[in-house]
Amino acid sequence: MKVSIQKLPESKIQLEIELPTEEFNKFIEKATQDLGKDLEIEGFRKGKVPKEIVEKEIGLAKILEEAVQLAIKENYPQAILENKIEVISQPEVEILKLAPGNPFIFRAKTQVLPEIKLADYKKIAFRIKKNEVLVEDKEVENALSWLQKSRAKFTLKSGPCQKGDWVEIEYFSKEIENERKINDAFILGEGHLISGFEENLLGMESGQEKEFPLIFPDNYLPERSEGWRRANTLRLPKRSEGWRRADAPRPQKDIAGKKVNFKAKMKSVQKMELPEINDQFAKGLGKLENLDGLKKSLKEGLNLEKEMEESQRVREEILREISQNSEFQVPEILVIKEQERMLEFLKEEVSQKLGISFNDYLAKIKKSEKELLDSFLPEAREKVKNLLVLREISKKEKIDVSDEEIKEEINKILKNTDIKKAEGIDPHTKFGVGVDPEKLKDYTKEVLINEKTFKFLESLTQK
Repeated sequence: MKVSIQKLPESKIQLEIELPTEEFNKFIEKATQDLGKDLEIEGFRKGKVPKEIVEKEIGLAKILEEAVQLAIKENYPQAILENKIEVISQPEVEILKLAPGNPFIFRAKTQVLPEIKLADYKKIAFRIKKNEVLVEDKEVENALSWLQKSRAKFTLKSGPCQKGDWVEIEYFSKEIENERKINDAFILGEGHLISGFEENLLGMESGQEKEFPLIFPDNYLPERSEGWRRANTLRLPKRSEGWRRADAPRPQKDIAGKKVNFKAKMKSVQKMELPEINDQFAKGLGKLENLDGLKKSLKEGLNLEKEMEESQRVREEILREISQNSEFQVPEILVIKEQERMLEFLKEEVSQKLGISFNDYLAKIKKSEKELLDSFLPEAREKVKNLLVLREISKKEKIDVSDEEIKEEINKILKNTDIKKAEGIDPHTKFGVGVDPEKLKDYTKEVLINEKTFKFLESLTQK
């Protein structure tokens, strides 16, 4: 096989691949055998028809067509591997020469990863300062209070509810989500629902229903998954997980600043009895000797959480700076794939967290699927660019992972998911139904290399 490579604009290449006559003849023979397997000719057993008769019955054109497919299928991937070409699209194939007794020549155009002119990533990383992490006593007390409430004793209450009771409610409004009934449960007075909502629940008994109006704030923002909350308690998934900044809830013009009528039903009222916070409480939580030990453990946990958040901030800042100052063209095909991935993730989130169909979601945000997909473009492009930059840095620094590291990480994935290995089957060669072991291995390798690359960049920052 003879291969010549030509670079084209927009991160594309053209391969011209030539197979000698003798080599292409092998594919002609293979094509003849394959096409003759099911041929039924009187006087011959199925699959045993002579070559000359197969050629006559099927025709040379059909045989050559099959031979071409076999030759391309085998030699194109081989040319890619031998020349270490990183393709990101299916090839556009053109036959240049095809005739019996002659070399077979074809051309393949494909898109590849772009050449990247990296910014001085070491200098950029050094300029980024990692902030000192501190945990205040108030944060420890808040965490302790949360633990106390999580261990509270609940008893059903027959009388009217009051602040501090645990209530379970169902409510809806004709002006919100097409009268979809919303279930919620919280400590009355600490539910952080829209101003005035919880006050209207005070005094209600289990089974009682009540209708009341509320004036919504002018800057009202709904929370996506737990009912209608105030903007200052808004909690959204990370942008990288599919909820984009562009798609974050905005002030709802249809109800912001307006009166909305609610109908609520008190499903259950329970009295909360909080345990006393002392040494005995601490001992009941695990291997802790006293309250001081619990506070120390909470402080360490909060410190670790803050360290992780600061590490994430530093990583994002470094990568953003490097990406903005590096020069290369982002392949559109990768951007389109990322947009599609983001859309699919959003569909799953809508179904699982909002409990509505995607069509209903589109109606609610007043966008078509195409408009939503297009709105993903800036973030998708930024994400692809960042990943390509990170990948290039790992190549420059020769950052890699061993097979043992990959196996260890895969074992963690197996342990923390529903993927089950079959009895006596090596989990690194076969997984559950629908799981491609090679794709899982490639994905795991990429994740581990990215993590090592981020750690390398972090090590260059100012402490």
